[in-house]
Amino acid sequence: MKILKIYKETISDGPGIRYSIYVAGCLHACKGCHNMLSWNFNIGREFDQDYSDQIIEEIKANPLLNGVTFSGGDPMFSATELIPLVKRIKEETGKNIWMYTGFTIEQLIENKDKDELSKSMYEMLFLIDTLVDGRFEKDLYDPTIQYRGSSNQRLIKTKEFLKSI
Repeated sequence: MKILKIYKETISDGPGIRYSIYVAGCLHACKGCHNMLSWNFNIGREFDQDYSDQIIEEIKANPLLNGVTFSGGDPMFSATELIPLVKRIKEETGKNIWMYTGFTIEQLIENKDKDELSKSMYEMLFLIDTLVDGRFEKDLYDPTIQYRGSSNQRLIKTKEFLKSI
């Protein structure tokens, strides 16, 4: 897994000041994507234990942060590798965690037993606080909606959603 970019402070990827991690790699190929460079799984910095430690320390060192956001690409394609980092962030910082994905939450739940990656994607839902789901749809682009690019995308409080099924 590679990390394409980290924004140590941003107000674009969720409420408040957030630490945003852009994971390389996406297979959705949404028409009109604002970050086509992120589709490539082979660009960016290799994620390893040192990088994980650095990320945790940067988050801990910034008292202004309201939370952490994973975007990309699509971080769900790297769910297996991301789970340990997400768990560390939650355990060591207690920060609110958002994740953007082109999958719908229904797809992630329905496919949970398909293969190992699908199992990891499903497990991720229990670790994060908010999922921004759905592919970007150019025809549904709406610059007036907060934290999303198109009106089909949803902000889902994962714990509440999972209790309801």
